[in-house]
Amino acid sequence: MKTDSTVFSDFLTELGVPHTVCYSNKLFDEMPFKSLFGFSKLLSKYGIPNEGYRISDKDELSKLMPPFLAQTVGGFVIVKSIDDKSVCYLTEGVDETTSLDEFKRLWSGFVLLAYPDARSAEPDYETHHREEIFIHSKKWILTAGVLSLFTYFFVSGGLYRHISTVLLILLNILGVFLTYLLVQKSLKIANATADHVCGILEEGGCDSILEMKASKFFGLFGWSEVGFAYFTVSLLSLLLFPNSIEALALCNVFCLPFTIWSIWYQKFRARVWCTLCVCVQCTLWLMFFCFLIGGWLKTAFHFSIEFFILGIAYVTALMAYNKILPLFDKSNNV
Repeated sequence: MKTDSTVFSDFLTELGVPHTVCYSNKLFDEMPFKSLFGFSKLLSKYGIPNEGYRISDKDELSKLMPPFLAQTVGGFVIVKSIDDKSVCYLTEGVDETTSLDEFKRLWSGFVLLAYPDARSAEPDYETHHREEIFIHSKKWILTAGVLSLFTYFFVSGGLYRHISTVLLILLNILGVFLTYLLVQKSLKIANATADHVCGILEEGGCDSILEMKASKFFGLFGWSEVGFAYFTVSLLSLLLFPNSIEALALCNVFCLPFTIWSIWYQKFRARVWCTLCVCVQCTLWLMFFCFLIGGWLKTAFHFSIEFFILGIAYVTALMAYNKILPLFDKSNNV
């Protein structure tokens, strides 16, 4: 359910009218034409008396009482305050301030004035408000549940007793985060954090690398999917089956040749740097040194049953992600 504010829900907030963002956005999205007449009808549903005007003399702007809705060449904005020199207004959820003369130049002359009273409120507000609280509480309950389970397995497995296992947990979490960002980039899902990180070494480098054929494992699986499967399975294995740490160490060793190839490919073939990819390679090497310093590699090279089970888990997770992720890709392009 959409929860980002719109000009309509922002206007209700400025007016101090009880409302929920989800329901207000739903009504706004259903409005066929985003016009002052449409806004007027929506406000009437909330029991808010309102009047629309076309003011030919723009010098009359300073006589209007904020907040009110104004039409500009860039769309509708919410005027919050006016003084002799400037106008403060809200556009797309962002506060802006411009000179009075500049605002007059951008303003079409159309305004919608609203006069809420004590009876003005969203229809069935109490019901919608309870639903909104429940929706937000689900996120907190999920977060609390994940943290509780993580703490339990971290303590019960004795992972806190050795600095190497603590660092391995943190590095696996970092790996999950980095590969998650890579997966989003590969699906062309907008993420400000991913864009910021990718621009550190080279602007647009991650996008360029992900468009190349070499970004696919056997031409079927994106390396971002492979990495996401590796780190999620490794993290869960370390938490749920701490005795599998030697098998995890051996799997990590087998990953290292890929890191060398990846850096070589970006440097000499692609001639483009993917910051997220480089961070993933560094994470794999840091994990290797943790396994090495912790002494987990001493008896790792005997190919135990745990190693083969872990391999099956990696492949199963990869197949599952490869099946599921295209669904997000399709929904993103609708």
